[in-house]
Amino acid sequence: MLYARARKPGQMDQNGYPLTAVLPIVGVEAQKRAAATRALAFVQPGMRLGLGTGSTARHFVELLGERVRAGLDVIAVATSEATRRDAEQAGVRLTTLDETPCLDLTIDGADEIAPDLSLIKGGGGALLREKIVASSSARMIVIADESKWVPALGRFPLPIEVVPFGFAATRRKIEAATSAAGCSGPMLLRRGKNGHAFVTDGGHWIVDASFGRIADPGALAKALDGISGVVEHGLFIGLAHAAVLAGSDGVRVIERH
Repeated sequence: MLYARARKPGQMDQNGYPLTAVLPIVGVEAQKRAAATRALAFVQPGMRLGLGTGSTARHFVELLGERVRAGLDVIAVATSEATRRDAEQAGVRLTTLDETPCLDLTIDGADEIAPDLSLIKGGGGALLREKIVASSSARMIVIADESKWVPALGRFPLPIEVVPFGFAATRRKIEAATSAAGCSGPMLLRRGKNGHAFVTDGGHWIVDASFGRIADPGALAKALDGISGVVEHGLFIGLAHAAVLAGSDGVRVIERH
């Protein structure tokens, strides 16, 4: 049996979060929505928000829209064209990083979350914009179902965004650099539904690297950062301040210290 925690109005726990009571919920989508619901407690009137991409972030955008229609005044930057459409449909007022370069809070999902709150993101193909928005925010909170919590990153293939020009040369450099960083495994060019290379919102391609386990995410990130032709990678290190996880023991908040 899976559970979520419902808020008890006006009561706070020892960490200053709304006190909750355990209520049963069933299914992964219900867990995602429970995590998104809890994350709403971090949103305050007047905030400048970053809105993530993916199925869990979509729940948050929908719930945020309900709050906006009830009178909450916020403005947001979307991390993808899909999120922009979802936010517009939900009635959330949007801006851009050019107009609003400093954000208060970003709420986003993740493909994997390690105990130190390092992340793998980019399964949906929006890692570049997601990292730009997250790094422009005073705080980043990750929302997810409990399956995303892992003892070490790497079970989920690491997305690496690359420019199409000189792809073969860039791929060879990636293979050499990741091997030197102690990581090896299949690297596949992501394909779209039409069978052609998947193209990101920025016009780039993505290589999905299946390493199995990443012993030193920091060293791997540094190796990838130094490769010409690599636009960005899905290792988010030191960006998440807290994670909201929904699972069999309810909804818990884990903070990075």
